[in-house]
Amino acid sequence: MSDLLARHLARSGTSVVETIDSHAAGEPLRVVVSGYPELPGATILEKRRAARDRWDHLRRALMLEPRGHRDMYGCLITGPATADGDLGVVFLHNEGYSTMCGHGIVAVVTVGLECGLISPRDPGAIRIDTPAGRVVARAYLEGERVTAVSFRNVPSFVLHHDLEVAVDGIGRVRCDVAFGGAFYAFVELTCNPELEGLELSSDRCASIIELGRRISAAVRETVEIAHPEGDADLGFLYGTIFVAPSAAAGVHSRNACVFADGQVDRSPTGTGVSARAAIHHARGEVALGETLVIESVIGSRFEVRAVAETTVGERTAVIAEVTGSAFVVGHNRWLVDPEDPLGRGFLLR
Repeated sequence: MSDLLARHLARSGTSVVETIDSHAAGEPLRVVVSGYPELPGATILEKRRAARDRWDHLRRALMLEPRGHRDMYGCLITGPATADGDLGVVFLHNEGYSTMCGHGIVAVVTVGLECGLISPRDPGAIRIDTPAGRVVARAYLEGERVTAVSFRNVPSFVLHHDLEVAVDGIGRVRCDVAFGGAFYAFVELTCNPELEGLELSSDRCASIIELGRRISAAVRETVEIAHPEGDADLGFLYGTIFVAPSAAAGVHSRNACVFADGQVDRSPTGTGVSARAAIHHARGEVALGETLVIESVIGSRFEVRAVAETTVGERTAVIAEVTGSAFVVGHNRWLVDPEDPLGRGFLLR
């Protein structure tokens, strides 16, 4: 610690939170290294509740302005909640705490291994306990550098096929509601003439956010969102994902995901492409083992394939495997001054 920082802390009583910042396919992940209390709880869902109920001011301080922004995303690494687990994770965003995060798994494995934060028994089978359940990741290494990460997700399944909802200002919109670690409404533009003209590009984010909010609200008002076997904390619609064809060679389609409080995913959304694997497999459009390349609003890509069939309750489900890459972009030491009236975070937009 520098003498300047030490003097500042002694003078003001300011606390310090250290993070390592990264991105996977353009979507940020701020991994907390120190300065966060140890989360109590026997399960990751219990740890998630403790973070929400007791230390939410720290999430706000790290995710929101002036240290973050509306689209910041974060991760707390915890001890595992299972006897054979390597680590646990709790994911943070502008509104609260997600149940699973695919880009977050890619990034936290990359950060964890490259920066020495995790020491799994086997880099080829890293057992991660998430609020949604067990995820197993594989890191591809060149020396000490992680070049890519694949992970086998919790079971993904379709909850509602061809659901039609009345959306304020738009009309009837057709969608599928599916789970890939979180629930999303999937809206294919080619199946919805009311949305003709919407471009899934970075310069149309304002329109994408507005429409995504409306559709999410309509789905929540129309159907019950409940996981057939999971905890009640999993039973909520996380957001809306728009799907459109892609003109890029070798790319199946494009995703634009609006989640939480109007966040736009820069990545293709790991939980989203997992749920899409379940949707396409249920329709008979892709076989087990067939790889789909899906791009985001900025053109970044994830690969996804359904590798096995399973069931969730009475529903047919698949195990999806997602592959992507992440990069470390900074090491940071954040100061949280109790006398700063804006220190616990705010949002302008």
